[in-house]
Amino acid sequence: MMTSPSASYLPRGELRVNEPMSKHTSWRVGGPADQFFIPADRDDLIQFLINLEPNVEVTWIGLGSNLLVRDGGIRGVVIATHGCFNSIELVNRNRIYIESGVPGAKIARFSVGNDLTGAEFFAGIPGTFGGALAMNAGAFGGETWDVVTKVETIDTSGKTITRSPMEFEIGYRTVSLPRDEWFLSGEILLKPGDSEEGRKRIRQLLSKRSDTQPIQIPNAGSVFRNPDGDHAARLIESCGLKGARKGRASVSTLHTNFILNEGGATATDIEHLIEHVRCTVQEAEGVELECEVRIIGEDR
Repeated sequence: MMTSPSASYLPRGELRVNEPMSKHTSWRVGGPADQFFIPADRDDLIQFLINLEPNVEVTWIGLGSNLLVRDGGIRGVVIATHGCFNSIELVNRNRIYIESGVPGAKIARFSVGNDLTGAEFFAGIPGTFGGALAMNAGAFGGETWDVVTKVETIDTSGKTITRSPMEFEIGYRTVSLPRDEWFLSGEILLKPGDSEEGRKRIRQLLSKRSDTQPIQIPNAGSVFRNPDGDHAARLIESCGLKGARKGRASVSTLHTNFILNEGGATATDIEHLIEHVRCTVQEAEGVELECEVRIIGEDR
């Protein structure tokens, strides 16, 4: 069955066929998506969804920074919000409107540039606001939903919905978003602050990140959630897994909760290494690590 919108509809955005997902994930791996759509704007996205054939699987991505796409790729259509939904603006003195494609670093800079504090932690989140909302991303002690006041979602029929935080079950790196909805935008509430102090704080956080994380080598950030009262990195290192490898994928020696693509790794290499780490920690420490990275797609 064709996965494209109806023949009478021509999207204004960019619709690619058999698009390699390795171009759109921070691990630089992943097989082809049947179709890959970059909307021109909100109306184009709505019309695309309205005209999409029934039962087509829809996958949403931002910067692909918390995503492992298997080597067989993704069936259906992938919709990319980064590059389209990039608006960020003050609603009032303390409130900021942010669209889903805005990178975390831009949120942090915009906030301190407007003498607001409480969003500096976004500088340590490598993905977009939409992805941060979807997983309650956090860094340096801050979490996304700590500052969110409302969000706007869109479902696979093209309907947009305004929701409050009370409509979601929100936990550590988890949010109960309905399966057929994706975040389009949201608002955050911050406190007045000094812009120079905010910039200093961001510089300190980024320096700490550079010193403790292998940011120069393709990775997807923390692979596992921290279990209650412990740290995944400590457990992994205690099992002697620092530097462990499968093919061209390896456990970072700088931060053992990071898995690296040393160049030429496949998604299979990475997934096998994830499973090896998980099984080893469970056997040695009696702790079952939960994957923070989203793994999607088909095996080759």
